[in-house]
Amino acid sequence: MPRIALATYDPGTEPSRDQDLPVLLAALTAAGAEAVARPWDDPGVEWGGFDLVVIRSTWDYAWRTDEFVPWVERVGKATRIANPAKVVRWNTDKRYLGDLAAAGVPVVPTRYLAPGGPAAELPADRDFVVKPTFGAGARFAARYTPGEHGTAVRHVARMHEEGLTAMVQPYVAGIDFSGERALLFFGGRLLHASRKRAVLRPGTAYDADKVAHPDLETWTPTPAERAVAERALAAVPDAPELLYARVDLVDGADGRPQVMELELVEPNLFLFLHPGSVAGVAEAIVTAARR
Repeated sequence: MPRIALATYDPGTEPSRDQDLPVLLAALTAAGAEAVARPWDDPGVEWGGFDLVVIRSTWDYAWRTDEFVPWVERVGKATRIANPAKVVRWNTDKRYLGDLAAAGVPVVPTRYLAPGGPAAELPADRDFVVKPTFGAGARFAARYTPGEHGTAVRHVARMHEEGLTAMVQPYVAGIDFSGERALLFFGGRLLHASRKRAVLRPGTAYDADKVAHPDLETWTPTPAERAVAERALAAVPDAPELLYARVDLVDGADGRPQVMELELVEPNLFLFLHPGSVAGVAEAIVTAARR
């Protein structure tokens, strides 16, 4: 009976936001595993005692990367962790989009503004988005019009004060029409896909709470979407074995899919929307734990 830990976050006195966690634990037990969920930052957990640690919903890591990435590397030395530590280190910094673009993968055009670098040059002819290279759930992200240049500059300055590198991207208007599609791969195969509507609304402050997955619904990916997603996964450095991956796509100005984000650390699986996928996810995890 393989021992499996699902690493999550500590919600404190609030209910966990991971709706999939109890369902997945039950499915793993039914599949013949001994499975538990533990906060990743719990100092009392002996991670080396598990056959596999799956990074499942460590949803506070984005503002604690200096703690999180070393934790992943320590666990990876003590036992098997999915995804591998080298993948996590690469994927936690959204400058990976530059690596994908260099490999020929269509991605949303992105510029990076590091602390201490040149003054922010922001688009003057189109709506644009500013967000940090380390972030999740649209934290510290905002959409601006050319007339909001001053507010956007202050946004970048605030991130620089916290040591964060800012990303500047054109606002992809296709999101307003065709939404953002998330293709979920598990155990090396496409599992399911979902679509959500635009997260960033005009006039919403960068530090305001946002709905991470508005109007979420099931989706059947097109051949073009699947092809771009597979190209993105093939471009991950050293082509590692990935237990799970989520590729978030939007339509560019030419109507073709582009990668918005490649989620290889702790993507929401949306199993609550795709209950038929639960057994397949559990089987893939147990198989990985028994290797």
